[in-house]
Formats: sequence, structure tokens, C-alpha cells
Amino acid sequence: MSTQPDGDGAPPNLFAVAARAGVSKSTVSRVITGSPHVTKESVAAVRAAIAELNYVPNRAARSLVQRKSHTIAMVIPERTAEFFADPYFAEVIQGAALHASSTGYTLTLLIESEANPDKTRQFLTGGNVDGALVLSHHTSPQNYAEVSPALPVVFGVRPLQPTSPAVHVVDVDNVEVGFRATRVLIEAGRRRIGTITGPLDTAAGIDRLEGFHRAVAQAGLGGDLVEQGDFTPGSGTAAMQRLLERDSTLDAVFAASAQMGSGASTYLRDRGIPVPQAMALTSVDDNFFAASQFITTMDLHTAEKGAVMVDTLLALVQGRDVPLITTIHCDLVERSSV
Repeated sequence: MSTQPDGDGAPPNLFAVAARAGVSKSTVSRVITGSPHVTKESVAAVRAAIAELNYVPNRAARSLVQRKSHTIAMVIPERTAEFFADPYFAEVIQGAALHASSTGYTLTLLIESEANPDKTRQFLTGGNVDGALVLSHHTSPQNYAEVSPALPVVFGVRPLQPTSPAVHVVDVDNVEVGFRATRVLIEAGRRRIGTITGPLDTAAGIDRLEGFHRAVAQAGLGGDLVEQGDFTPGSGTAAMQRLLERDSTLDAVFAASAQMGSGASTYLRDRGIPVPQAMALTSVDDNFFAASQFITTMDLHTAEKGAVMVDTLLALVQGRDVPLITTIHCDLVERSSV
């Protein structure tokens, strides 16, 4: 935005705004920082003066006064290779970044240093940011729960163990996700159903497996055909092969991620096993991996999750009360794999 210079050619400053509004410089500062201790008449006069002069407040100066950086961090405690290979992270970050751009805050991305993870915590607690979002499949929340007394923290995954202090979490109900994705197979008449789990040192892997077991138990079916993957296509291919080697009567599989579902689908196609005629398949995440293989999947609304994580964090930064757990809704996307 261009600014209208004052008489000596310099951009307008607080003194110019105060003079135009007929108030003191301190009143202008209070209006800019959102102080409630200003009359409505003064607020209107200052805002009108700001508009007339095209005055742009100095963010650095405001930060010094308010002790705020107006920056929040998205922390990714994952290996770099896994981060770039998994579209889940890109979708959440995109949703968070787009939403943050509509606020007065800047979002900065921090990929945790594998060689020196303490460096990230030192950065967070050094006054560089006003709050942190922590997004990972594998992170132990204790790694960052410890910084929450110094600044607000919101996690994008359910902690595997209770933390002290309690942490704020924005996530889907992964037990429900696993249950619904498996239930679709049961409702399609499949009776010998297996699953390819995510890593069982992650909340998503554990919870989606629990949802699978609940669904097959409710239907009176066996839940013994379980093979573990790591959320990658290659692990889905290998697990699909192991499942078929264990039981040739297998007629359906729930893969706990779209990437693993894509790998399983590729294996079936290469072996001439038709989907869904001989093998029905469901997965989790509605992304390229699910769409390109026409896989029925659970849409976790990951971009929305990123936006809600930002909203939750900013509420904490502003001192508002928010629930410890915020659950993102999920939907079934039906395609031709069932």
C-alpha cells in the first residue's frame, strides 16, 4: 500500500495520525494495538485519520510494545524424506497457510533437525513465535508439550500417552475412520476381510486398527488377517502380498492410508486379481493416490484440519478458552473399488 507523505516527504507516522485525529500519540497507539481503554469517538477519529493518510503501522514497533511476534510456527518432527513423500503434510500445511494469511499472523514452517532436535525447541521458546502447531505421524508429544508453559501449542495428532501438562489436539476420530471404512466392506457382503495397518507406534495406526477390529467383531467376523505397513505405497504392496499368501479366500482389504491402498491396488492389478469383483478395497485420505486408483476412501478434510489448528492456536494466543480436543469430521468417498 502506498503512503501519503507528510510535509517533509516522509511517510506519515504516529504524530501525523494523532494530529489529524486530534488525539494524543498514546491514544493512537492504543487504538492500533486494540486496547479497550479508548472511547468510541477516539477510535473512529483515529481510524479515519489512518485511512486518510494511508498510514501503515510499524509491525516491529507494535511487536515490541505488545511483546508479540505475530508469527506462529508449524513444526514437523519428521525425517525430511518422509515429509516430502507424504501428501498429508502438504494438505494440512496448505490449509493452515491459507487460513493464516487471512489473519494478522505469519505462518513459518520448521522441519525439526534430525541432528539437533533441541534446536527447534530453543527457537520456539526464544521469543521468535507466539505459538506452535506440531504435525507428525510419529512424534512423541512429550517432545513439545514441555514448551507449552512458555507458549501455546496445538498438536495435530492424539498423544500416545497422557502428557503433563495436558495438550490441545485437533484431529479426526481415527477409530471411527477405521470402523466406517471397514463397515463399507461388510455391507458389500465381504466376509474374509484383512487390513493393512499404519505404523503401530503412531496414534493413527493404532486407532484405525481398533476401528477395524470393532467393525469385524460387531459383524461376527474374524479379525486375524492383519499386516503392518508404514503409510507408503511400497509397504501396501508388500502387505497385500503377505495377506494373500496367508489366506487365498481373502475378499476385501481395508488399508489405513491411501498410499498403502494404492500399493495394494497395484499389486492386485499386476496379479490379474480384479477389483472389486474378487477383492474389494477401502482406504483413508482422499488424495491423488486414492483417486487415481478409484479407491473408496475416508476423506479426512486435511486442509480444513490445518485451518482449525490455526484457529485453535490463535484462540490460545489471545487468551481464550478452547477445548482440549477438537474433532474434525470425516466423510466416505465412494468409488469403484467396492
